[in-house]
Parts: sequence; structure tokens; C-alpha cells
Amino acid sequence: MTCAIIDYGSGNLRSAEKAFERMAEEGGTRMPIVVTSDAEVVAKADRIVLPGVGAFADCKAGLAALDGMIDVLEERVRHGHVPFLGICVGMQLMATVGREHGDTPGFDWIHGDVVKLEPNDSDLKIPHMGWNELQIDQRDHPVMKGIAPGAHAYFVHSYHLHPRMPEHRLAHCPYGEFVTAAVARANMVGTQFHPEKSQATGLKLIANFLEWTP
Repeated sequence: MTCAIIDYGSGNLRSAEKAFERMAEEGGTRMPIVVTSDAEVVAKADRIVLPGVGAFADCKAGLAALDGMIDVLEERVRHGHVPFLGICVGMQLMATVGREHGDTPGFDWIHGDVVKLEPNDSDLKIPHMGWNELQIDQRDHPVMKGIAPGAHAYFVHSYHLHPRMPEHRLAHCPYGEFVTAAVARANMVGTQFHPEKSQATGLKLIANFLEWTP
């Protein structure tokens, strides 16, 4: 049993690796955490994590540059039903299309668009950066177990995923508008916030993901 964190040049993954290793140990799964850019390693993993920072199109291009990686993700996640967690832009790539600097196709796992934040309060800055309260839309989802409404999580983003089907929204937060904080569908979950930087809330979500059997 292994959990693969995909490295495609989108940021330093050390903090994510450490958070997942810690919760694999403390949660009792003792699952090996592997940071990799090798599609063959991902193809054999029992859980897959796709982080991401920066622009949607740049992240999609970086992922496409890894030989066979997008095909492996489609095969393992969509058809093999391997538990998947997308983080920040990794979550956004689950969408149908990203609208940042033109339109870029996503994976279309969560039907919806990634659109720019447009808070109705001019005092709220873009990017949305810092701590915000989570409002849980699906309290019975296993990945949200033990995370109370109003728990704080850490965000850094200018765009968010607007799902076309409300039942795919796992959590949201207020930021001058209704901002998607997490999504879920079948064996797939995604968080706009960074669980590896969200202290107790994020560590709990990571522990839940490592134990999740969709």
C-alpha cells in the first residue's frame, strides 16, 4: 500500500510529504508516502495526491510534460477508482475547464468551470490569502470526519472551481462570495485550501484520506 504525491514542478512538495508521512504514522496506516514524477510509480499506487500552485494552464502543461502521466491518472482514478486528492490547482484541474488567461481543458472529473474570485467587498484582496472558516456541505463524507463547521483552513488562490452540480461541493467558505473550498465525487476529493498548511484541520483531513475506502 503506497500513496503517491505527483511532482510535476509545481512548487516545493516537502511540506506536503512531511504532513502525509506524519499522518500515515500517527493514524496507524503506516502507508509509505512517495513523491514521484514517474507515471509507472503512480500506476501502482493505492492512493494518489495531485498538488498544484500557480496558473491553471501552466500546471496542466507541466503535468502533460510527464510521459504518460495524464493517461495513468485517467486510468487509475476514473476507471480504477483509486482514492484521489487534488490540492489547490490540483483540485482545479479536476474541473471541465479553467478560465485563467483563456480557456484550458481540465480533466472533467467534476463538471464545472474554474473562475476568478470576484468578492463583493473591495476591501477583500485578490489573491485570497490566509485563514478562512470552512462551512461543511457534506458532513457525512468520510474525508470530513471530525472536522467541525467553522474549522479554519489556509488558502492561497485567485480562482476557484464552480461546480455545475451542487452535490459535488464538499465545503465552502465566505470571501465576499460563495467560494468553493472542497469538492467530492465518488473516489475523488479536492481541496482549494492547503491541508499541509492548515494545522489540525488539514492534518485531520489527510488522516481521513489515508484511511478512506470509497
